[in-house]
Amino acid sequence: SYIDAINMRLEVMDSTALSLCMDNKLPILVLNMWDRDALKRGLLGEKVGTLVSDEPR
Repeated sequence: SYIDAINMRLEVMDSTALSLCMDNKLPILVLNMWDRDALKRGLLGEKVGTLVSDEPR
């Protein structure tokens, strides 16, 4: 969840950006930037990366 990401101080995004996404209910898909096909696979609906949202695990 957004709160988990903020509390764990993950260095994916700063806390202000995470808070703005949380306030506006914008999900964040965190991908491996070294995987050339990760974005394409994510856009095609494959389960890839980590989804940060307000949905419980």
